[in-house]
Amino acid sequence: MFVSEFKLKEEICEIGRRLYNRGFAAANDGNISVRLSDDKFLCSPTMVSKGFMKPEDLCKVDKDGKQIAGVRKRSSEILLHLAVYKHRPDVNAVVHCHPPHATAFAVAHEPIPKCVLPEVEVFLGEVPISVYETPGGQKFADTVVPYVKDCNTIILANHGTVTFGPTLEKAYWNSEIIDAYCRILILAKQLGRVNTFSEQKTRELLDLKKKLGYDDPRLHLENCDLCGNSIFDRGYSEFVPSAAAFAKEKECACSGEACTCKTPGNHAADSEFDGLVRAVTDQVMAALGAS
Repeated sequence: MFVSEFKLKEEICEIGRRLYNRGFAAANDGNISVRLSDDKFLCSPTMVSKGFMKPEDLCKVDKDGKQIAGVRKRSSEILLHLAVYKHRPDVNAVVHCHPPHATAFAVAHEPIPKCVLPEVEVFLGEVPISVYETPGGQKFADTVVPYVKDCNTIILANHGTVTFGPTLEKAYWNSEIIDAYCRILILAKQLGRVNTFSEQKTRELLDLKKKLGYDDPRLHLENCDLCGNSIFDRGYSEFVPSAAAFAKEKECACSGEACTCKTPGNHAADSEFDGLVRAVTDQVMAALGAS
């Protein structure tokens, strides 16, 4: 269906307002783009708040990032968007922003857990973290290239997120989904644990995903460990973040004070903590008795 260039400009401004109102793009953070043709793209301007853009503020660039229309200067990070378009001809829109919960994972270099929420498995799949590079140049844009063909959402280390899709609204939705998911993970961790579902249940979700017309690289791998190590650990980049906050904990098979299992929250750790509390209490009581 044909959509006029002006309507696409209005849609970019609307998505910009959503980003700003949700706190995904503070001040003049973030940038948005839409494909017009194989070699022309609309994009947001630099140094303008995404919450207050007007259609006349938007810019047009060619496939090399050269500005060909617009009174304002194009976003300095358009090269990031063009790297996505170049390697994904099915993608028609790209959103880059700094959603706070997802960006917390970006700052921590904490891999995004999988096999936790059905909606994330179906609509996002695995989410990689690309290596940090100074924003704005081609070197920065190239950090996402190894992952683009196998996902629709990428965490940019120490920076934010880039999400993309067949329409601008769907590209934006991916930004909402990843931030909501990261927020849920952080809240669940504060409660004590994050439970995952089984490989079989994950397989059922991937079958549903296939029926809905969504691709997933795990669908094409034989004997894939669906809930184990990320597929992006294997030959995509030398940068492979390791889990810390959401590292999988081994089950403790022993019990009682004699247990030597050292996983977090186990009996041995509890016993050591209790011993430390008793030692401190004894010292305080001794000091009080001597006074």
